[in-house]
Amino acid sequence: MSNEEERRPDGEAPREEDARTEASDLASEPTEVGGSEDPGVVPELDDEAFEEAPEADPEEEVELAREEIIAEREEIIALAAELETARRERDAYLDDMRRMKAEMENARKRMERDRVRLVQSASEGLVRELLPVLDNLDRALAAEGDVREGVRATREGLVSVLAGQGLAPVDSDGESFDPAVHEAVMGQPSDEHEEDTIIQTLERGYTLNGRAIRPAKVIVAKQV
Repeated sequence: MSNEEERRPDGEAPREEDARTEASDLASEPTEVGGSEDPGVVPELDDEAFEEAPEADPEEEVELAREEIIAEREEIIALAAELETARRERDAYLDDMRRMKAEMENARKRMERDRVRLVQSASEGLVRELLPVLDNLDRALAAEGDVREGVRATREGLVSVLAGQGLAPVDSDGESFDPAVHEAVMGQPSDEHEEDTIIQTLERGYTLNGRAIRPAKVIVAKQV
């Protein structure tokens, strides 16, 4: 008991100031932590806490490295096989493309030869059919006297041959002007014909298989 408590009469409650003083004294007393009286000092550890870790087994490390090398080697072999397969597929595709290109070129050349042969054959057939007409002209020129009938007969033969090839004359005189088959050389005022009626044909026109190959040159009527 403190001196103040001894002097305090019996039954008198301790004063508030005395209570604060005792609490301050208790707080200032050192507290033992880990057996050390100074709370700011870290206790030293024994050397046993720093025992060295066990060393790794060299043989185990070698085995792990060997397994990694084997795995990488197998992966490289697999990638090389995939690359070789891709190269073979590429070469096969290139060969197919070259073959197809060659076949297309051969087909084009064959079609061109057939076209030329067809044109030559058609021309040959037409020339063969015109040879008799040429013979008739030669005979008409060699004949004495009026050759009008001979020339008329030759013309009829020529028209017959060309008609067999699809040639047809364009109707013109008295027809309405058609720009698809007629070519108006000039217009002539006329009270007897309707506007754009063909009055005269200067040069006969022809169609081949329904398509105009030469328009007829005509004179058309114009209203006065």
